Amino acid sequence: MSNIRKNTIHSLDITGYTSDGMGVARLEGRVVFVPFTIQGERWRVRLEKVNQNAAWGRGVELLVPSPQRTAPDCSLYGKCGGCQLRHMTYAEELRAKGQRIADALERVGHVKLDLPPVLGAECPLRYRNKVQFPVARGKRGLAVGYYRPRSHDVLDAPDCPLQPETVTRLRSAFKGWMEAHNLSAYDERTGKGLVRHLYVRTSSRGESLVCVVVNGDKLPGGGDLADTLRQTEPGLAGVVLNTNMRDTNVILGDRYTTLWGRDWLEEELCQLTFRLSVPSFFQINRAQTERLYSVALDFAQLTGTETVLDLYCGIGTISLALARHAGRVIGAEIVPQAIEDARENARRNRIANAEFFCGDAGAVAQKLALEGIRPQVICVDPPRKGLAPEVPPILADLAPDRIVYVSCDPATLARDVDRFSRLGYRAVRAQGVDLFPRTAHVETALLLTHFKTLS
Repeated sequence: MSNIRKNTIHSLDITGYTSDGMGVARLEGRVVFVPFTIQGERWRVRLEKVNQNAAWGRGVELLVPSPQRTAPDCSLYGKCGGCQLRHMTYAEELRAKGQRIADALERVGHVKLDLPPVLGAECPLRYRNKVQFPVARGKRGLAVGYYRPRSHDVLDAPDCPLQPETVTRLRSAFKGWMEAHNLSAYDERTGKGLVRHLYVRTSSRGESLVCVVVNGDKLPGGGDLADTLRQTEPGLAGVVLNTNMRDTNVILGDRYTTLWGRDWLEEELCQLTFRLSVPSFFQINRAQTERLYSVALDFAQLTGTETVLDLYCGIGTISLALARHAGRVIGAEIVPQAIEDARENARRNRIANAEFFCGDAGAVAQKLALEGIRPQVICVDPPRKGLAPEVPPILADLAPDRIVYVSCDPATLARDVDRFSRLGYRAVRAQGVDLFPRTAHVETALLLTHFKTLS
């Protein structure tokens, strides 16, 4: 009878990491996943779940520690699902992320590149320029914070080392205001209760924008809330009410009401200025985003004459950065509000050689092909799921010289690299950039070149 059963304890060597930062060990042919461990360590592990091919365990005794182990700098680490890597040095985190990119490209993309080290953040603290707090009321009272790992149980979080101190102060003031007005919190199980989320966006200019998401049309005491938050944070630009009465995990609804001030912030990126409203997509780490876009621009190899197609362009951040070095840039995005923002951002920055279309990436690319437009460079920055299966053939038919792929998931990036390789495009360069320090996420910029261009 196998000794691999639930609650049995085994001494295991950690040999690698999963995509979400857990340590990986092996036991009699099975893969064992152990959170909060580091490659090279040896642990006594209690198995908590076992199936035919894998097991999940919990470290109960550290037998051989890694020199890369460090004391977590957050009292909520392990209880909160926001961070996965605070138990290791930042150097080890960057090494692990680089290995994750390399492994995905080799195993899934079937390409082996000489990857440079991941570009780490100068300071891996207080970098998030947007924070969305779920709100709930439980046995311990009102909680405004983050979800516990793999659950929707809200953990009250007075502070977080990833969020600016401005956010910490606004959150505290908001929670006090809610308690003073005895407002109900939304309950996912019943669909009842008023306040669902507190949303805070900050800018490098020292301004902040607050949005309260409610399960209703009104916010009792909204005027008092604005006064409370203004007294707490002099840089507050506005307070917005968002209505979301749907039974959904999507945070924001479709209706907005400005309670005080203005409903937008201005932010600078790559020497360009962008207006950001509550629903605007903008990378959460401004400094590292500039480094990522610099890499993408380097990969694009623009001379000033090229036509560039930028798919999944959002509010035009990459498009406008490319436009200063290209002849013409065409951006496409399926979200209508994002396209309106992109056009406004082009006007704001006096960029006349960028145009934007609303539509699915594949459909826009096909439309351009029918019009005889052949971009020399295509840039894609898709969501985590990567490109839809029909998109790579459509892009390959446009016959660009170079495709610059910006990805937030090495696995789907590698899958799409393999798809492009069957269509005449080969990955030649890649660079990891850490936009999300202390979490398992990592961004990658990758250059694909047509086989004929290489010869």
